[in-house]
Amino acid sequence: MTEPIHLPTPQTVSNAVRDALAITRRGCAELLVESDWITKLARSEQTGTPLRIKLGLDPTAPDIHLGHTVVLNKLRQLQDLGHTVIFLIGDFTSRIGDPSGRNTTRPPLTIEQIKTNAQTYYAQASMVLDPDRTEIRYNSEWSEALGADGMIRLAAKYTLARLLEREDFTQRFKANIPIAMHELLYPLMQGYDSVALKSDLELGGTDQKFNLLVGRDLQKEYGQEPQCILTMPLLEGLDGVDKMSKSKGNYIGIQEPAESMYAKLLSISDALMWRYFELLSFRPLDDIARLQAEVEGGRNPKDAKVLLAREIVTRFHDAAAADRAQADFELRARGGVPDDIPEIRLTLPEGGLGLPAALKQAGLVPSTAEALRLIEQRGIRVDGAVVEDRGLRLGAGAVVLQVGKRKFARLLLG
Repeated sequence: MTEPIHLPTPQTVSNAVRDALAITRRGCAELLVESDWITKLARSEQTGTPLRIKLGLDPTAPDIHLGHTVVLNKLRQLQDLGHTVIFLIGDFTSRIGDPSGRNTTRPPLTIEQIKTNAQTYYAQASMVLDPDRTEIRYNSEWSEALGADGMIRLAAKYTLARLLEREDFTQRFKANIPIAMHELLYPLMQGYDSVALKSDLELGGTDQKFNLLVGRDLQKEYGQEPQCILTMPLLEGLDGVDKMSKSKGNYIGIQEPAESMYAKLLSISDALMWRYFELLSFRPLDDIARLQAEVEGGRNPKDAKVLLAREIVTRFHDAAAADRAQADFELRARGGVPDDIPEIRLTLPEGGLGLPAALKQAGLVPSTAEALRLIEQRGIRVDGAVVEDRGLRLGAGAVVLQVGKRKFARLLLG
């Protein structure tokens, strides 16, 4: 077993270690155990050996959104300090289904679903991480090799009482909500990943704290120096209430068009904007604090949102795309018509085409019922004019339809 680690004295900690600690702490929810992390950083500096920093993600959906990048950004910052970043794809644990934060059993994914989702996961993560300095691993490498005997030996190193200390398990147990046996295996398998990879630090959202601690405990059981744990806050979605999630529709995907990404960021509330600055922006904290003071002193909050939106769009597209997205947003805000709207040719029936049907055929609304609702709410424009007549029929020629501020189509009727 390795020698226990000890906290260096303040006199022995270099400025580089202090800087690395500050980078680690920025925006994080919790760093456990901080004294151990300082020691690991100091030892790494003295020996020239990079630390092994792990992030595991189950490919439960094919796309990565800005909420995922909160922890990916932190991983990149630690990668830029020279440490080894391990991007772990949980192709084995996905078959179990992570029960974290759930009050029902999560349906496990099929192997086909996992493979399909994993195909795009790393490609998208590489938009944040440096792919040349990232170690890609799949936890099926060691989890499948355990077999029945290994699984039993692993389970013997943890008790049911400790697993039931997990808040969501406790709540379900008290409420007589079933907990399937395979769900109890998930924290053990995630913890065993840390043993297999000999990780020095594991990152995760605040909802992953219990699982990360299991990894720390299992490393002790296997005679390894325990990893430190860095939990990152869960980013609220566009609604400012629930965490960002594709299933809730409150997300911004990192591969979304620049115009969509920009417009969504401009739509967040003034209060939520500062949360996004804290967790998504790479601006120095002093600059963000100065900007917030200016807004509180009377500066238009939109000015700050524009800075945030341009930074994010530039990161995932480029500066030219940010320029185009800003110009497009301003044009739409003034009621203008963008240059690149889709053109759709429709056959004109005798007597003309009803506006609700035209909106549906153009793909601007999901149904004629929704079109009628929007007309009543004055949310439809034809050639720039608000329409209030539900029975309006369109004649031959070209016409521009607009739904809300951002949906346009040019119809060619004939």
